[in-house]
Amino acid sequence: MKDFSVNILGLSQKVHQFTFQLNDAFFNAYQNHFFSKGDFGAVVSLDKHETFIDAQFQIDGTAELVCDRSLEPYKFPIRLNEKIIFKYGEEEGELSEEIVVIARDRVNLDIGQYLHEFITLAIPMKKLHPRYHDDNEEVQEGKLVYTSSTSAVENDPEQLMDPRWEQLKKVTIKK
Repeated sequence: MKDFSVNILGLSQKVHQFTFQLNDAFFNAYQNHFFSKGDFGAVVSLDKHETFIDAQFQIDGTAELVCDRSLEPYKFPIRLNEKIIFKYGEEEGELSEEIVVIARDRVNLDIGQYLHEFITLAIPMKKLHPRYHDDNEEVQEGKLVYTSSTSAVENDPEQLMDPRWEQLKKVTIKK
C-alpha cells in the first residue's frame, strides 16, 4: 500500500515521526484472515543513523473480533509498543524478530506490513467475548473444570493408585 510506504533514502540522520490511521480498508488490503474490521492509530518513529534505522511503533486501537463461543462480534482493545532495527547490509533478510537487514540503496520501507504483523500477533488464539471471562478456566486459576462424583475414591488414597504401580512397590533395588 502506497500510503504506508516511507521514503527512507531521503531521510536525514535524525528522528522522524509518521502517523498512520488503520481502518477496515487497511486490513482488507492485507487480506487478514483473523479479523477484517478495526480502528487503530499508529505513531512510528524512525531514528536514522549511519548503519541502521531504529524504528519505534506505538499502536493503539480496537479490533472487531467474533467470539468463538457465541459467534457474537465484540471489540478487542490493543495497545502495543514495538521496536525493530533495520540494519544496512549486503543481503536483505530477517536476522531475528527485532533485527531486519535492508540494502543500503533501498528507497522505500513498507511500514504497513509491520503494523499489520504486530496487530495480528496481538490477537488471541481463543477469541472470547468479555462477558464470558468469568467462565474462562484460564482467568479463574484453581477452579476445577472436571470432577468425579465418586466419594469412595476421594476418601481412599489407595484406590487412586494405578494397580501397575503395586507391582513396582514389590521390586527392591540391590546394590
